[in-house]
Amino acid sequence: MSVRWETEGLQTVGIVCLVFMFLKLMHLLGLIDITETDSSDSDLELSTVRHQPEGLEQLQAQTKFTRKELQSLYRGFKNECPSGLVDEETFKSIYSQFFPQGDATTYAHFLFNAFDIDRNGSIRFEDFVIGLSVLLRGSVTEKLNWAFNLYDINKDGYITKEEMLAIMKSIYDMMGRYTYPSVRDDAPFEHVEKFFQKMDRNRDGVVTIDEFIETCQKDENIMSSMQLFENVI
Repeated sequence: MSVRWETEGLQTVGIVCLVFMFLKLMHLLGLIDITETDSSDSDLELSTVRHQPEGLEQLQAQTKFTRKELQSLYRGFKNECPSGLVDEETFKSIYSQFFPQGDATTYAHFLFNAFDIDRNGSIRFEDFVIGLSVLLRGSVTEKLNWAFNLYDINKDGYITKEEMLAIMKSIYDMMGRYTYPSVRDDAPFEHVEKFFQKMDRNRDGVVTIDEFIETCQKDENIMSSMQLFENVI
């Protein structure tokens, strides 16, 4: 999949980037290629971890994964994160491996904050698998709510031009100038303006969750991107 920086649908680029890059992170953690588990593996293995995740029944109720899928996801997560927790620096280090031509640290910071549900500076298995369930098997509205939360950096319920510009600059930094050498310095600003022209329906200078969801649901490209990875596991 390639990202066309010259397209006019900034919101499409952002959402596709979100899902695609998250998929790459899953692959690195060994979570994409899920195999059948032994029936003897009836529960999550908790003996060596610092953070013990919630029980399978509770996680099944909170996600759209089966018991066996949760067991396999946890096994892969624990292999890469033996403590049961991922701090921001580890998350940045993992994510940056995919983008050696650029600087992924800022985008990884924003993505980390979207997963760090309780704002305690670390991602638990529960946080990870709940976000994964939304991105892969959630409804369109659930996925768009998750994406909105990523863009709403200060979590006040609005996307401002400053927040969207920060996200766009982080994406350009991550992809690297060598990847898109013809991109002008003012390209992120242009994309932000186009985003707000389309999303800010009442022209009050901010985008609400209702404006975001309503506009995205009318965009065929975004609706298509929401279905891209539903069956990867």
